[in-house]
Amino acid sequence: MKKIKVMVFGTFDHFHKGHEYFLREAKRLGDSLVVVVARDSTVKKLKGRQPDQSGEERKKAVSDSGIADRVLPGSEKNIYEQIEKERPDVICLGYDQKFFTENLREELDKRGINPRIVRLGSYRPDIYKSSIIKNRK
Repeated sequence: MKKIKVMVFGTFDHFHKGHEYFLREAKRLGDSLVVVVARDSTVKKLKGRQPDQSGEERKKAVSDSGIADRVLPGSEKNIYEQIEKERPDVICLGYDQKFFTENLREELDKRGINPRIVRLGSYRPDIYKSSIIKNRK
């Protein structure tokens, strides 16, 4: 029987309960969870600012949560590189994830990859959102 691989992407700056909820919900949709943590340069390019924590710190926080089966760095050149390598069965998007999601299906079709795409809900976004947590510090 085929194992279902789920993949998620994110910055995961100031790893918090909202991130934990997102990862747990994603993992429920398959047998293994691969988390791709955005590179600092990608975050700067997409959000216009550096993350507060380094890529290594953010990867470690995701790993330390014990939820992900594998934690990988994003590619600096091709945002679809890890998808092409891993070929997930399911890609989960966060409730507020906007970057690269608009044309995701078309881009995956071009590459011959056809995962189910699921947008997950949030967990108390009034409290557990990185920008809110950052402002509290």
